[in-house]
Amino acid sequence: MDTNAIWYFDFISPFAWLQLPRVRELALAHSITPRPIVFAALLKHHGQLGPAEIPGKREFTYRMAQWTAESSDIELRFPPAHPFNPLAALRLAIACGSSWEAITAIFEHIWMRGQAGDDAASLTGIARDLGVADIETAIAAAAVKEQLRANTEEAIAGGVFGVPTIRFGQRLVWGNDATPMFEKMLIDPDHFDGGEYSRLASLPGAAERSR
Repeated sequence: MDTNAIWYFDFISPFAWLQLPRVRELALAHSITPRPIVFAALLKHHGQLGPAEIPGKREFTYRMAQWTAESSDIELRFPPAHPFNPLAALRLAIACGSSWEAITAIFEHIWMRGQAGDDAASLTGIARDLGVADIETAIAAAAVKEQLRANTEEAIAGGVFGVPTIRFGQRLVWGNDATPMFEKMLIDPDHFDGGEYSRLASLPGAAERSR
């Protein structure tokens, strides 16, 4: 089994921020590659609404994120508006080589300090801290845009439907609350192949909701 893992994320997700510290810890001992993708493109591909686009679910999701941060002793402060356009932040991460250091710095800017990250102007300071003097030019580069597009297409082709998602071999582990499943896979890669798990992929449905 391929033991390399890919961490698909979008800065729009507070749950990606909540998962980041543990993923970085695990990356010290295992091969985990961070990969910025566009969550909105996943939603469009799968014909879904995001949780922040559904009244009622939006506020609960925000409260759940804040409570999870509080109970996990992770500092979290929502940016001035949400959802927001994360393209500038995603492209900045790619312009910085998609390094853990750059990704963490951008997440901290948006989700720890509660700053906007929806355009070049709002990210100018953090870009300079990361050694990017001209953020406008950096995030407008054709190669940067193409890399983000390729990352997202790769995720869609691999069946990714939400963020954050860890791909480990052919397995997808979705969401911060599923991190312990990934940790189990690292210890016992075959755990989710046997027993009751073996019948889940082919479990038939008994009813289908009309559309």
